[in-house]
Amino acid sequence: MRLLDIVILAIVQGLAELLPVSSSAHVVVAEKLMGIDPSKPEMTLLLVMLHTGTMVAVIVHFWKRWQEAYFASFEAFRKSAFQLLLASAVTALVGELLIKAIERIWFHNVPNAEVEQLFSHLELIAPALALTGILILVAGVYERHLLPAKECDRRTIKAKQAGLIGAVQGLCLPFRGFSRSGATISTGILAGVPKILAEEFSFALAVFLTPAADARELMRLSRAEHLGGVKVVAVMTPSFLGAFLAFLAGLIALRWLSRWLENGRWHLFGIYCLFAAAGIAILHHFGY
Repeated sequence: MRLLDIVILAIVQGLAELLPVSSSAHVVVAEKLMGIDPSKPEMTLLLVMLHTGTMVAVIVHFWKRWQEAYFASFEAFRKSAFQLLLASAVTALVGELLIKAIERIWFHNVPNAEVEQLFSHLELIAPALALTGILILVAGVYERHLLPAKECDRRTIKAKQAGLIGAVQGLCLPFRGFSRSGATISTGILAGVPKILAEEFSFALAVFLTPAADARELMRLSRAEHLGGVKVVAVMTPSFLGAFLAFLAGLIALRWLSRWLENGRWHLFGIYCLFAAAGIAILHHFGY
């Protein structure tokens, strides 16, 4: 990859990752337009490393709020840790079962097939992004009928709500275009979680998820090298650079997201997702 390619992808990822518009869909489209195969092991590793950079931005941005929410007391930490572990366990179960089902059904006659081979298919990304847009719009409309946040216990999230959010996050894992943050925050709102808490919980879950995703892609890259594919060391250096650039862009995106979420503009992200899905469908029609 050229240095310019890494810079462009890092900026696209960093700006889009922390907005509920599916960063992976935007990165895949950018890679397609640049003539890069998004399903190659080195590219899926780069994408995960870009996610890692933005997750560091999440920690920096939310740290003060997480201290108040999750570390105010031992009891608050215990409850929060249980909710995050529960949601992460459900994510792992749902995600792994779905990935295995896709690999066995979709690629039943293909040796060494992996779900990542679907990541370059714009005909799958467009409907997934459209579904995200619809979910965001529904959550935005529903949220207007909830009690104002000041009348709710904004630090309360039930085990059932945490499990539901984790399950939806698991559904997002195999599909580029199905925005993780858009789906989990919207699910939280629809489950009755105050929207600010839904945002905090969604990104805390993302921090839990990222190390596992990094490990999965490193294992996949190692297998590809063993099979005569790429060199791990040669790929890691540009990936670290991309992660740093994505971190910087992620800080900017987080400030934007928080303002729009707090000011009742959540539904606008849904409208954008629908238009973006239409654009991706058009690109697929023209051979991308």
